[in-house]
Amino acid sequence: MPSICIDGYNLTLSQGTGIATYGRNLLTNARAIELRTEVLYGPEVKRSRNEVLNEVALVDAERPARPLNGRRKAIRMMDTFKARFGCSAHPVKPSGEVIWPTRGGGRPDADQFWAAPSLFKLANRSFQAYRKMTPVTFDAATEAPRPDVMHWTCPLPLHASDAPNIYTFHDLIPLRLPHTTLDDKRAFMALCQAVVRRADHIAVVSETTRQDLERILKVPASKITNTYQAISLPERLRARTDEEVRQELEGVFDLPWKGYFLHFGAIEPKKNLGRIVEAYLSSGVKTPLILIGKQGWLVDGETALLTQIKRDRGANAQRIRQYDYMPFPLLLSLIRGAKATLFPSLYEGFGLPVLESMALSTATLASTGGSLPEVAGDAALIVDPYDVQAMARGIRELDHDHAMREELERRGLVQAGKFTPQAYQQRLKALYGQVGV
Repeated sequence: MPSICIDGYNLTLSQGTGIATYGRNLLTNARAIELRTEVLYGPEVKRSRNEVLNEVALVDAERPARPLNGRRKAIRMMDTFKARFGCSAHPVKPSGEVIWPTRGGGRPDADQFWAAPSLFKLANRSFQAYRKMTPVTFDAATEAPRPDVMHWTCPLPLHASDAPNIYTFHDLIPLRLPHTTLDDKRAFMALCQAVVRRADHIAVVSETTRQDLERILKVPASKITNTYQAISLPERLRARTDEEVRQELEGVFDLPWKGYFLHFGAIEPKKNLGRIVEAYLSSGVKTPLILIGKQGWLVDGETALLTQIKRDRGANAQRIRQYDYMPFPLLLSLIRGAKATLFPSLYEGFGLPVLESMALSTATLASTGGSLPEVAGDAALIVDPYDVQAMARGIRELDHDHAMREELERRGLVQAGKFTPQAYQQRLKALYGQVGV
């Protein structure tokens, strides 16, 4: 059975990311098309003779970094220098003894794990210093079969020495909207160019990102496959009745069914939270607004109005609630019970919140930003993300026009049907066929 291995760079984050969700869906759907699935990790400790400890290292809580004295600095510099000449990954067999963190998504749907100590940190430091990608070899002195394809879930300064390399590009936002990120833009461009040169093939998640790669990075169209993404929600959660979800929302949040607006996503400039709050207040609606997302970067401009409202403690402060994080089951209930999801992002490489909302029969306010019109089709209210008054009008329409919401909900289910696991699996087959699998 052919096998693919993905990186675990984002999978170890306790609260997950969009790329972590992408990686987990990728594993599940690769298995569905009869591929063996594997994950490559970069734990902070060296290999142990004890297999349980080797698995523990994959999910261990990250400890604070120790101060660097002279000796540690010298070791770090030498390790960074040596990384460009290669790192070796050893197999880690699931022991059945380690309980993986459920908030990070639990144990990935993989047959085999690999580990190379400090792999991602070493590779990133080495690329910063030398602009060289780190080669990875899979230990041939073991019985574990080496992967047939290495699929990196985002651009990383790494490549497998003994397997074809596929890299997924989700977007080029640091180059398209440089004011919205803190990335070193020269380093980001250098990494993208190095990845494009090294890649045997490139996956993207939208036509928008494909066009950005062709135009900005000069990638030939023949080297890119658009797989989009899949919507895959646990059946045990989707099977819950409206009444069950209604009771949960009332009991946990004191929120009425279809009686609030919802916005979820990290607080960063591209998510447009500042204008969302301004538009919501300008709309004059009394329906509460629920905000879910932890602070990312460059947040002052996005949260200034919200902070002032909370400080004033007036009526507006009671209409807006904010949560840093929400467990996935509760988040799905909040999406399902919302009057509408507000997601007028400045730019998206895909826009999973729009797809999730449509799949859960919730009307959506989206924008012209990046790939959002691709994902939403005719099933969302589309506005200019820079036009606060257009957003305010959209919020008023969604609040007052029950028939329009019902029509968007109906269209949303149809549009979400274009992103089923089955459709995604066919696109994955086409992707892996590009490298002979």
